[in-house]
Amino acid sequence: MYANKFARFTLGLSSRRTATGCGGLQRAAGRSGFSWTAVCKRRTLWLQRSACLNTQQNTVPCHVSARSASQTTVDPEEVRRFQSLASKWWDQQGEFAALHAMNDLRVPFIRDNLLNVHRVRHPGKPLRGLRILDVGCGGGLLTEPLGRLGANVLGIDPVGDSIGTAQLHSSIDPDLCERVCYRASTLEELAAEEDEAEEEQGAGQFDAVVASEVVEHLADLETFAFCCNQVLKLGGSLFITTINKTNLSYALGIVVAEQLLRIVPSGTHNWDKFISPVELERLLESNGFSVQSVQGMLYNPVSGAWSWTDSTAINYALHAVKVRDDPHTEQAGGSSTHPEDHHTAATHV
Repeated sequence: MYANKFARFTLGLSSRRTATGCGGLQRAAGRSGFSWTAVCKRRTLWLQRSACLNTQQNTVPCHVSARSASQTTVDPEEVRRFQSLASKWWDQQGEFAALHAMNDLRVPFIRDNLLNVHRVRHPGKPLRGLRILDVGCGGGLLTEPLGRLGANVLGIDPVGDSIGTAQLHSSIDPDLCERVCYRASTLEELAAEEDEAEEEQGAGQFDAVVASEVVEHLADLETFAFCCNQVLKLGGSLFITTINKTNLSYALGIVVAEQLLRIVPSGTHNWDKFISPVELERLLESNGFSVQSVQGMLYNPVSGAWSWTDSTAINYALHAVKVRDDPHTEQAGGSSTHPEDHHTAATHV
């Protein structure tokens, strides 16, 4: 979330290295009788079955992070940190300036990939009819432009004050009131409600899930990937932007930004939470996704703009599609794909 601060170092150093419309969403997300236990039980059964199949077939075990023991995506320290920044989301010159600028890349990235998947054209509102879940929406910096493209968007965030900021800002635009909804909630809470709704409406209610500059702040990526599968329709898209786990990202995000120049508060980033594109792809594919593309992103501190790059050494964007409701169905058939086998043209440093 503090990409704007550490990204001010990226250009130099990296160059040296090389409401109405939303009523359905509110009903789907507002069901009572939340039971995270049911989701955990189902996920545990899937993991146990996968382990059994791997033993019988002598295959490489699927990726199960040690972080999955927590079975929650929320890190209390991260919540406290963003609670203190909840009123600053719409200050375009402040803490989140780079996230505002990132919309020039991530909004077209989401729009164009969704149009390629759905191939339905609505002039003026290209995403009309699609339901999108913005996970970790903060103040709604990405939620609003997706709503303006015609999508019905539900933004969720565990920080209640951030949701309040998002609701206040969107209320200014009558067009958004019909398409954008916000809720103080975690992804796993929403996934549990979706799990209860499966028998009535079928698995998954969203056409796309967006998690932009979020996964590097989560407590458990295994739970995140599992819950994304739960809330998505079959064939739905998952969009992620995050920070790679490389020496360069450590130097920029931890050593330089936090410890040397102290532009980013100490403790903002935990390098252990960063994840490489290869590791993220392996995690997603073990949870029923097929990764379609991975693209590097670079921030120019002089112009204050983002651009696409072949290198994923620092920031990158990923698009994946849900191909299975049961993440381990394909393994039962004896086939397994790994990121090293089919992809990628991106450069990892």
